[in-house]
Amino acid sequence: MDASRPSRFINAGKPRGIRVSFEFFPPKTAEMEQSLWEAISRLAPLKPNFVSVTYGAGGSTRERTHTTVKRILAETMLTPAAHLTCVAATCAEVDAVIGAYAQAGVRHIVALRGDPLAGAGEKYAPHPGGYRNAADLVAGIKRLADLEVSVSAYPEKHPDSPSVAADIDMLKAKVDAGATRAITQFFFENDLYFRYRDRVRAAGIDIPIVPGILPVQNFKTTKTFAARCGASVPAWLADRFDGLDDDAATRKLIAAAVAAEQVLDLVDHGVTDFHFYTMNRADLVYAICHLLGLRPSTVTGNSARATAEKERA
Repeated sequence: MDASRPSRFINAGKPRGIRVSFEFFPPKTAEMEQSLWEAISRLAPLKPNFVSVTYGAGGSTRERTHTTVKRILAETMLTPAAHLTCVAATCAEVDAVIGAYAQAGVRHIVALRGDPLAGAGEKYAPHPGGYRNAADLVAGIKRLADLEVSVSAYPEKHPDSPSVAADIDMLKAKVDAGATRAITQFFFENDLYFRYRDRVRAAGIDIPIVPGILPVQNFKTTKTFAARCGASVPAWLADRFDGLDDDAATRKLIAAAVAAEQVLDLVDHGVTDFHFYTMNRADLVYAICHLLGLRPSTVTGNSARATAEKERA
């Protein structure tokens, strides 16, 4: 047996050593809402550490985000983490959202600067009466409520940042303000994550740096999304999807293989926490979690709900 490959010895019968979280986005239509809740229902039994719900630029999805988070709290045993940005809003407006989340029972916020209203690639300008950046937002959240705060991290640097070093300085400012977890932008080359994590640790930052994993549901969409986010798409990844535009079944198999290869390599290098960008679809993520040794919980609904409510209290 190859003891150098921990991923080969993940066993669902042993104490759970892998932790996962899932990201969803609020639905715009009834059809999208159905897809979202089908994904949540499929993934919930895997007992993720938390699930996050995204928040549009300038609060454009604020009400839908809030509605989705409240429904997760009311109808599931999941622990929701609400995304929050400081784009195009005053401190008072953002503070009101924080207060509403806290009142609704949310105990975890993912604090982000957010993209400019004109879209990614445009120059960002803080609102004259608002929070200046994500570090300022984290400090504001911690002043208002005793909430857990996660923040973003960028192995290939934020598109607006002059360097990875500048990004790490900003991450340190967010940690100093009270953030206790960083979730990375998605990446496809694990060496990018390892090098970034080493630099973060060398800078004296010791919070978890959770890798963000994006299973490729649609390669063309992923490539466009990556260009906006400043994430690289390696040639080998393009080659794997080449010629499959009209072959959805094979694309799905390739996507599963690519994601499995990535996460199992991360496990072999000691990674135990993963954040999945689900795109409101469950199949690929569920399969990867199965490879990670996660199995549906056998706890009864009432017992699990009581435990979840106790943890939120």
